[in-house]
Order: sequence, then C-alpha cells, then structure tokens
Amino acid sequence: MAVALLDLRAQHATVRDEVLAEMMRVVDDQAFILGAPVERLEEAVAALSGTRFAIGCANGTDAILLSLRALDVGRDDEIVTTPFTFFATAGAIHNVGAKPVFADIDPDTFNISPQAATAAVTDRTKAVIPVDLFGQLAPIDAIATALPGMPIVEDAAQSIGATRVIAGSAVRAGAAATIGTFSFFPSKNLGGYGDGGMVVTQDEGLAARLKRLRVHGGMKTYFHDEVGYNSRLDALQAAVLLAKLPHLERWSEARRRNAAYYDAAFAGMSDVRTPVIDPANVSIYNQYTLRVERRDALQEHLKTKGIGHSVYYPLPLHLQPCFEYLGYSEGAFPVSEQAAKEVISLPIYPELQTSQLDEVIGAVREFYGNP
Repeated sequence: MAVALLDLRAQHATVRDEVLAEMMRVVDDQAFILGAPVERLEEAVAALSGTRFAIGCANGTDAILLSLRALDVGRDDEIVTTPFTFFATAGAIHNVGAKPVFADIDPDTFNISPQAATAAVTDRTKAVIPVDLFGQLAPIDAIATALPGMPIVEDAAQSIGATRVIAGSAVRAGAAATIGTFSFFPSKNLGGYGDGGMVVTQDEGLAARLKRLRVHGGMKTYFHDEVGYNSRLDALQAAVLLAKLPHLERWSEARRRNAAYYDAAFAGMSDVRTPVIDPANVSIYNQYTLRVERRDALQEHLKTKGIGHSVYYPLPLHLQPCFEYLGYSEGAFPVSEQAAKEVISLPIYPELQTSQLDEVIGAVREFYGNP
C-alpha cells in the first residue's frame, strides 16, 4: 500500500464546507485585498501566539524580510542564523542587503546552538534569526540571555502553536522573540490554499512600521513615508485560514500521537534515531525527521514501496552555490553537514490511519533487517 508524504485532500475533505462558506463570504463581498477577514485572522493569530500584534503579509519569506526592514537591517549589517534550514531564512537576509553569518546546530534538536550563535556575533551583528525547525521551538530564551538587547527574529514558519517553557511558563511560538514570523504555505500545519504569511510582535512601534512596509511604505493611499513592498495577505487566504484555525490544536495533537507511534515502533533500532524533543518544548511535528544510517539507500527502498518521504535539507546553506561569496567551505559547520547526510522525514499528517503508519514502519524496519 502506497502512503503519501502529505495528503492535503484528506484534510480538505474534513473542512471543505467550512472553508468554502468562509471563501464565499469574501467572494460575495467582492473585497479581496486586506479588509475584515485579514483583520479577524490577525486578531486570532495574535491571541493564539500570546502576542499583542499580528500583521498579515504575502508569504513566510516576506514575513522575514519585512521584519528585518522594520529593524532597520541593511547593507554592511550581519545577521546570525542557522545553515540547516529552508533557503528563505538566509535569502531574506541577503535581499535586504545584509550578510548571513551562520552558526552550527545542536545535534539532537537540529536547532541553532546558542553557544555557536553567541560566538558568531560581531560588532556588525544587527539581529539573530533562530529557526524553530520541524515544529519545535529554538532556544530563544538561552539566546536572549547570552545576547541581552540583541533583536531576535524567530523564524516560526514550521511551529505555529508550539510551546516552550520559559521562566516557568509555557510560551507560544513567536511570543518570546522581538518579532516572530509564520508561513501559511499549504504544507504547513496551518496551511492556506496558496501563499500567505504573518508577523507577530509585542512592540507597538514595530507593528505600525510592519503594517506600513507591507503596503508600499504608506498607510494613506498615494502617500508614502518610505519605500516598502507589495506584500499583503489576500482576503481569500485569510478566509481559508480562519476556517482551519479552530482545528489546528486537534491536528497538532494527532501529529504528536503519530510521532509517538513511530517512536515506539523504531525504539531499539541501532540504525535509526527518532526525533529528540527538548524537554522544555511541545512540538507540533511539522515534520517527523529521523537520523538514519545509509540514508540514500533507504530512500531508494522507500520509493520502491511507494512510501512518501523527503530530505529536509540535503545541502546546508553555507554550501549553496549562491552563497559562495560568503567564503565558507565544507567542514565549516560539521554538525549541520552531518545532519544533511542522515536526515529523512516520514509521513506525519493528522489523517494517517494506523494501517498507513504500519506500512511506513514496516518498510523502514524491513530495510534495516528488523521486519
């Protein structure tokens, strides 16, 4: 039996009527740019995240770019981030004219190492961007303690609704950083029917500037305080997300159940290491990512079995051809480089049936001689 890495049609079938009703309200109103649906979603995401402000934008990449602009990041500035993440994190740094400076990751969680991040800071560092990889929060608190006063932009594209215990309280993704950024790409736990993003912050001044930057740098039509961007969240996407949002926690809990089922099935296998979740974190498992021996051969085996899988990410950012100008070479970040050779992600979406999970487990165990 084939098992897809992600089956969005299975999710759509459970919320179709709710989503279409919200979308048709927008269609009937014929008001497609920003407006009431976006404002409602902003209020809901701010409440979910425990932040004072939320600002919708066109996509998760723009969420990072707008955040850096709001912090006045520009040419000759440096931004410390991880090389083991999706390209957008470093691409946004480059596109505001700043220099990405990479710091290696923790071998267990795959998130940026606070020690490595601290060591990478120079007198040109303008901010740090930790990434909440695969659904669990990066150590925002440790970074903030090590670098007091340093702006932190939390790339929370994969972690909406995840929590971390900080100073004795459970804090949601985006709440502890200077600015948090979300993506609503369709494959995310809260995904739209196209692109979408959002920025959250506790700072009223940053929120006001972010709202201005997303509409060409001006809040009054045809008057512009600065040069901004055309990065507005569509009302139709906001409608989709408003319909889906009440289901998010249930979906995340189902992902955690599926992860626990996998964990138990793979326990004791010397060739397979299951995800390590920091005890302070509650993950939403945007991906379920193993470390394995003979990863590439396992991929070929899973293909023959029809088992969906993916490698996030096969080439760390410091080795990407477009970042050759930064001067890094192989061996610069050994933990990230090793992870890139060993990671593989398996289906984890909420609608998976036990029989499908068993099919995935059986294929992995068969490859390693543990049927």
